[in-house]
Amino acid sequence: MTADIIDGKAISAELRVKIRDEINELKSLNKNFNPKLVIIQVGSRPDSSTYVRMKLKACSEVGIDCISENVPEDISQEELLAKIEALNNDDLVHGMLVQLPLPPHLNESIITNSVKQSKDIDGFSQLNLASVFKKNDYPLYLPCTPKGILYLLEHEKVGISHKNIVVCGRSDIVGSPLAKLLEKKGATVTILHSKSTEEQKKFYISNADIVVSAVGQANFITGDFIKTGSTIIDVGTNFVPDATKKSGQRMCGDVDFESCLEKAGKITPVPGGVGPMTVVMILVNVLDSAKKAADFKRLKLNLVKPVPSDFEISRNQTPKHIVDVAKESGILDDEIEPFGSYKAKVKLSLLDRLHARKNGKYILVTGITPTPLGEGKSTTTVGLAQALGASLNKTAFANVRQPSMGPTFGIKGGAAGGGFSQVIPMDEFNMHLTGDIHAIGAANNLLAAALDTRMFHEKTQADKALFRRLCPLNKDGSRNIPKGLIPRIAKLGLDKKPIEEWTDEEIGKYVRLDINPETITWKRVVDVNDRFLRGITIGQAATEKGFTRETGFDITVASECMAILALSNSLVDLRDRLGKMVVASSHAGEPVTCEDLGCAGALTALLKDAIKPNIMQTLEGTPVFVHAGPFANISIGASSVLADKMALKLAGVDPGLTPEEEEEKVGYVVTEAGFDFTMGGERFLNIKCRSSGLKPDVIIIVATVRALKVHGGGSEVKSGQDLPIEYTTENLPMLSKGCANLAKHIENAKQYGVDVIVAINKMSADTAAEHEIIRAESLKAGAIDAIISNHWEEGGAGAVDLAKGVVACANKEYPSQKEREEQFKFLYDLENSSIADKITAIAKKMYGAGEVEFLPQAQEKIKEYTSQGFDNLPICIAKTQYSLSHDAKLKGVPTGFKFPIRDIKASVGAGYLYALAAEIQTIPGLATRCGFMNVEVNEDGEIDGLF
Repeated sequence: MTADIIDGKAISAELRVKIRDEINELKSLNKNFNPKLVIIQVGSRPDSSTYVRMKLKACSEVGIDCISENVPEDISQEELLAKIEALNNDDLVHGMLVQLPLPPHLNESIITNSVKQSKDIDGFSQLNLASVFKKNDYPLYLPCTPKGILYLLEHEKVGISHKNIVVCGRSDIVGSPLAKLLEKKGATVTILHSKSTEEQKKFYISNADIVVSAVGQANFITGDFIKTGSTIIDVGTNFVPDATKKSGQRMCGDVDFESCLEKAGKITPVPGGVGPMTVVMILVNVLDSAKKAADFKRLKLNLVKPVPSDFEISRNQTPKHIVDVAKESGILDDEIEPFGSYKAKVKLSLLDRLHARKNGKYILVTGITPTPLGEGKSTTTVGLAQALGASLNKTAFANVRQPSMGPTFGIKGGAAGGGFSQVIPMDEFNMHLTGDIHAIGAANNLLAAALDTRMFHEKTQADKALFRRLCPLNKDGSRNIPKGLIPRIAKLGLDKKPIEEWTDEEIGKYVRLDINPETITWKRVVDVNDRFLRGITIGQAATEKGFTRETGFDITVASECMAILALSNSLVDLRDRLGKMVVASSHAGEPVTCEDLGCAGALTALLKDAIKPNIMQTLEGTPVFVHAGPFANISIGASSVLADKMALKLAGVDPGLTPEEEEEKVGYVVTEAGFDFTMGGERFLNIKCRSSGLKPDVIIIVATVRALKVHGGGSEVKSGQDLPIEYTTENLPMLSKGCANLAKHIENAKQYGVDVIVAINKMSADTAAEHEIIRAESLKAGAIDAIISNHWEEGGAGAVDLAKGVVACANKEYPSQKEREEQFKFLYDLENSSIADKITAIAKKMYGAGEVEFLPQAQEKIKEYTSQGFDNLPICIAKTQYSLSHDAKLKGVPTGFKFPIRDIKASVGAGYLYALAAEIQTIPGLATRCGFMNVEVNEDGEIDGLF
């Protein structure tokens, strides 16, 4: 008989075609899919260079981006390890191999083991090899030669289970792992090697069904050794003298091919047998690594109908470890501080590292005037990010606010999204997170205590006594000035001479703030809806010597400290803004600041960790920045500037790309603004964008059939009660009328020069005719598109159409980047408009008011703030979210109404004034039935009963 020759060259060629076709298909589905291999060659050994060229050629044929990095032969081990570590941290590199052998001064084991397991496509690292030898384990990547041999046996339909197999050779990268892998597949395996006797060789090989030789000795196996009909796999690479060859030698294997050919059933030649399979398995491993990198960003959803509760969905999903989420996002290991397994803080140093990168696309999600049930703005934000990241394989981030305990334990619930589009784990998201809100409360209340204490001491002490206590003498006779009070010295111009030379008048000027209690605006805060703290009396203890005053509490997220956390651009900026916070005025009408009280440094210390954005993930593994939670009624209602800037850099592209390459590789940051566009959107653009210098590429306005029917004259909807029949059945006239509210929001958004897309948040009772009405009215009002999204029920897959619309709109061509930037405009000018003018512009242009009525207290504040130089600040108007007007009962698009401003307060550190319309509250109250009534902790210590 004559054996069948196993043509490894032909088989590898077939496999290369399959790999090429699969890569092309994946690239067509995801333009960012680009498998990449880096080969490090130390020195220039001719044989190593030959092997590297083979691998480069093979990668080029199938569409793998392969780069050969040749380093000097005398490179130090530390330098080589540093290069490997840099490639380990490069998310664009999917595979890495160090060409062996290495020069003697380099420790081969240390070098190969330094390659990250997920990029060790040679399969040489201890982690991968150790998995081969564990009974119930399997490595990420098999060593390429054993993997190629297994493929050949499978391709040739050579069974392995229950066979006697001899493996000749016991190397760590071929013989030993191959023997173990064959054993795992049910074979009885014997290992022979160069020291085995002729008797042992003949006995075992003559009884073997399959023989694999990788000893590296020519003619190690001859035909008289083998069993008739056996399969012979020759891995050897040997060179023997041959005068007929130009080089004087020829390559042969370990097997005497001619004598075995007459007796074996199947046999591999050398060359052209196992060698080509080893190379092609490198390609297979690189492709697998690239696919894992692409798939790793997505957690599979187990979609269920009817949709379970939000909490059940969250609990049933197993999140990725937050370290993995960070790595996938491009965050380095030394840039994150994990808080347990599923949340972490991100260091601000990331912005320094990526400062040269161009920003990704900035998507703002707002809504129409909502109902008490909410219209799915957070859910849309999360669902869109899932669609962009998990479904379209774009780099994508969702940026949301931290939830306050107030709504979490009240009626509304947290703000994690809902259905199959939410941030997980839901309980960790809603309960404490990383303690940022507690830090805000501590900072706010420290300032409140300092304010009252200072008033008490000024009331009970003379100037010189105050001075001695504030700045006591050192042993050398100098004054010990608190660091926190040094800025006040410069502010008063007292730094022109030594403190020892101050006059009594100058000492009095320094130590006495002379606060007018009637002007105090700073309140204490608590992160609970507690209506009974809206008005309190403090100082009733006998120790306070009759110094009482009336004040009240705000909810913590209404603190100016929270707004500052959201709007700061750096730690230095945070410190500066905290110092500028105005807490009261003196009797002379001068503003009294946190800096005057010497508190700014301490407040910064309390917030030094809170300023670092937090990272979590969605149900589908898309990264989410969760940072800052300014109260949407009286503050900007948006997440932090720093979180947005980080996400935009991580989603950005390096300079030097063509416009086509940029569009292909750019990522998307989806951030939301609280309540509707008239509130959250307007403040986002006029306040947050002024602070950050950022401008959105697209504005999304979320609308529901339900809410538009409310604005079309539908019955009142209440949380916890069944919906009236008009909301669960088709009612086209009511819906058409209500679309006027949507049209007004579109009109408002377009005033800023940004394209608008309407997201129709689909609900089960909706009909196709209703959706078509919303679409038609949206386009009529000037929206670029109106797209149905079913992310609540289907996760990211339900928002794919919306995501595609956003991608198209965000990448719309403009004649020039300058024209695109110039298209954006603010609603009002800061420097040339008075406080009253700015408020009037917002009320008339955004709300539809006929006139603005400034009540006496507001008029006094306008005079006060103008005289103090605060009239050039932007405006935040605190009002109800349930109407375009100040009156929650006025639905639809009310016009011509009188808009009352009863008071104006200064958030100078945050950088705006906020005007209070009608009777808006700064600390909510609890309802009769509250969310906290369902919260329990089970036997495993897990929180149950959240929304």
